[in-house]
Amino acid sequence: MLNVSLGPLTMQVSHLLLALSLLVAAGVGHLAGRRQRVGIVDTLTEMLLVALVAARLVFVLMWFDQYRQAPWTMLDIRDGGFERWTGVGVALLFVLWRGWRKPVLRRPLTLGLLAGVLAWSMSGAPGMLRMTNLAPLPTVSLTTLAGAPTTLTALSAGKPMVVNLWASWCPPCRREMPVLSAAQQRESGVTFAFVNQGESAVVAASYLAAEKFVLTNVLLDGGTLLGKAIGSTALPTTLFYDARGRLVDRHLGTLSAASLASKLQQLHDTHF
Repeated sequence: MLNVSLGPLTMQVSHLLLALSLLVAAGVGHLAGRRQRVGIVDTLTEMLLVALVAARLVFVLMWFDQYRQAPWTMLDIRDGGFERWTGVGVALLFVLWRGWRKPVLRRPLTLGLLAGVLAWSMSGAPGMLRMTNLAPLPTVSLTTLAGAPTTLTALSAGKPMVVNLWASWCPPCRREMPVLSAAQQRESGVTFAFVNQGESAVVAASYLAAEKFVLTNVLLDGGTLLGKAIGSTALPTTLFYDARGRLVDRHLGTLSAASLASKLQQLHDTHF
């Protein structure tokens, strides 16, 4: 399962497990520092914010050419553009710095972080991520706009593949469609498939015509079976498969030009 829905709010499972692990860290740190009346919630919050800002800045610098075309998108973190290992490194340096500046924090902070890491490890998140990344192309039966049956495997033709789950009523899907459309025209070595979720051929085709999108491999999934097969109820969801049909990465939410470029780079690195 890639996401969970809490009423109108949809959250990635990995983000939810990370939040729970941070709560465990805060709780253990509170208990460890209770005698000295020292808490670590503020430190953990600052650590998270500093790490996120650093990870975002490095990602923007890495893909600055894409952001240059629309500078305001640098602030839109919904595209998931973060350089993960930069964030981890900055978080560790921040914790070491705070412990050096305030010795009373060292014990509760160390115990809290160890508990958080242990909670993350035991939550099943690392194993779940590895299993997800080994997943093959789903064998769900789909249809073209013309009504012909097909599958993702038949369309992949031995190339890396990007599979986008979308619907015309979905605002984030509409925002990212120009980016994906341009990428399909540009990336001849990658197969793009646009799998409409739950709408008829007339509705899907009318939307694409009205917006003047010229796409190939527009498919229909009237029963939303593909979303169920990959464990995602969120739209848009975009999956990235290598030439052997193995899942390399996935993205829930709107893709920016930069975040899409970073995912495609992974496909190229895997392929070549």
